Amino acid sequence: MQSFNCHKYKQVTNVAIQNRSWPNCVIEKAPRWVSVDLRDGNQALLEPMDIQKKKKMWGLLIKLGFKEIEVGFPSASQSDYDFIRWLIDEDKIPADVSIQVLMQAREALIVRSFEALRGVHRAIIHLYNSTSQVQRERVFKLDKPGIIAIACRGAKWVKREANRYPQSEWIFEYSPESFSNTEVDYAVEICDAVLNVWQADSQVEPQQACIINLPSTVESTTPNIFADQVEYFSNHLSRRDQIVLSVHTHNDRGGAVASAELAVLAGAERVEGTLFGNGERTGNMDIITMAMNLYSQGINPELDFSQPDEMIQVYKACTGLDIHPRHPWVGELVYTAFSGSHQDAIRKCLHIQMEGEPWQVAYLPIDPRDIGRDYQAIIRVNSQSGKGGIAFVLERDYGIILPRWMQVEMAQVVQRESEQCGSEIDSTHIYQLFQKHFMANACEIKLQSFQLDRQGENHKINMTLIEKGNHVRLHGCGEGGLAAFVHAWQKHTGQSIHMTHYDEHAIASGTDAQAIAFVQLKINGQRFTGVAIDADSIAVTFKAVLSAICRSYT
Repeated sequence: MQSFNCHKYKQVTNVAIQNRSWPNCVIEKAPRWVSVDLRDGNQALLEPMDIQKKKKMWGLLIKLGFKEIEVGFPSASQSDYDFIRWLIDEDKIPADVSIQVLMQAREALIVRSFEALRGVHRAIIHLYNSTSQVQRERVFKLDKPGIIAIACRGAKWVKREANRYPQSEWIFEYSPESFSNTEVDYAVEICDAVLNVWQADSQVEPQQACIINLPSTVESTTPNIFADQVEYFSNHLSRRDQIVLSVHTHNDRGGAVASAELAVLAGAERVEGTLFGNGERTGNMDIITMAMNLYSQGINPELDFSQPDEMIQVYKACTGLDIHPRHPWVGELVYTAFSGSHQDAIRKCLHIQMEGEPWQVAYLPIDPRDIGRDYQAIIRVNSQSGKGGIAFVLERDYGIILPRWMQVEMAQVVQRESEQCGSEIDSTHIYQLFQKHFMANACEIKLQSFQLDRQGENHKINMTLIEKGNHVRLHGCGEGGLAAFVHAWQKHTGQSIHMTHYDEHAIASGTDAQAIAFVQLKINGQRFTGVAIDADSIAVTFKAVLSAICRSYT
């Protein structure tokens, strides 16, 4: 048998569903979003987030507008436990936000989870156990009633522990893990059994409704089959009007977003996912992509993704992961056209497009300005070899490694010069252009001296600049030396400045070692790039910022 042999796999059987309704449905409003970045996304990292990174990610999720956030697995992780205690003890949970914790159907883990949540105003208790045939037969070695017994015992323990903390508002969530690989009628049976434990003796208010979450733990089918599974489940659950139906899709086949969208058509009201699709294996459903898909159709996603640069910065800092330049909606190359015909169509449409009318621009499904992109980046020179060649020469001859985001801008400078002189541009000329356009201090602002003091996470800076021959003393503070420097300049000028890109590396070794810093700033809404070279690895960053500021004056 050859190693690449498709015959050792079998197709997933479709659901026997008649008169399916989801193909005729239309999404008209956003589902309830649930971020699982701090749990599912975190456990998938080579180096899980520490407390400080979790705090930073939490702040971003709150700012984006998430109202339900799964914050961890406190019974399995001391770090998650401590983070949850910080949220509760320091009163960091807004009144309209519910935190969620995950736990297996094991008594000790359930008890520990409630201990972690003591004193919380409101929390979602997310209970799960595996239900698929392969898990039943090969992992747990139990029959269907045996797996149902595990789920019901867990549900009883959850209900018992909740009664011990009556001062808190508890919402119960159950997931038949590996739902997408579970016989759908059996999934209905086990969820009915859990609901009989949780809701048998009470009339449930809408805000107290239990959540049944259907995970495609390993995506194994096309999205339409998952939608059939969800619709069948929704139509056959005995207490459907008393629960909130949720989905949690993974991306093993590359269809997590499509599966979630079709699941909403099939009756799901709630969607769990992560920013940029981070998660186990190929990742979770990317909430940014699905939410922006709704946005592009005129539907309010009820999340604010208007500042993707900030999202990307926090995400990379917290996860250590990069964003693909072709990532849907927010990748750095998404609104860039290299093709001449595309460039022409975009230019003509933008010329006709009227303010206030529905957006109709070829090749641009949304207005890039809605998410912090400007029109300067839409049309770029289609010269991959030129861009790569310029970067190669600067690295080979000068030790300068251009960051990806700067390569195109430098290539445009070189191409313009090449067209004007009508001849080949050598290495020396390329470096001179690099200095002239990105390092020249045209407005004569120079950094004379500075003193940087650190107090915990905050930095204070006192510095002296020479501006047009005059000595100017500035003071600022911020989270980091760079933030303090920018704050000082903002106080001095009143300009609005935001960092969009930053890179730094050494360009020599030994006693002649120097550092080069590249920055891109958004100054009063426009982007400017600056570069500096200096032996001082701190001063070089400040000088690069001044270079960018000077370019904004020319």
